[in-house]
Amino acid sequence: MCLAVPGRVLDIEERDGTRMATVDFGGVVKEVCLEYLPDLRVGEYAIVHVGFALQRLDEESARRTLELFENLGLLQEEFGDPDGFGDPLEEARR
Repeated sequence: MCLAVPGRVLDIEERDGTRMATVDFGGVVKEVCLEYLPDLRVGEYAIVHVGFALQRLDEESARRTLELFENLGLLQEEFGDPDGFGDPLEEARR
């Protein structure tokens, strides 16, 4: 299954003319393209699907969504090994 998952922007840079971000998905960090959200800033949350930030999201909504996904076991399914996975609620609170 491929989910649209909320994540928090840690860092933004331009690479080869494309705005990219390092995004934290509750302990799993991935590179994400920001071309659909060019004004997204460090510290903000976005819904990400297949490597693209698609929609800005407030922190409370991100935390609720991560909690729901965690309770349903969808985060482990999406990101792999649960033993290497951080606490998404704790990470979202940072």
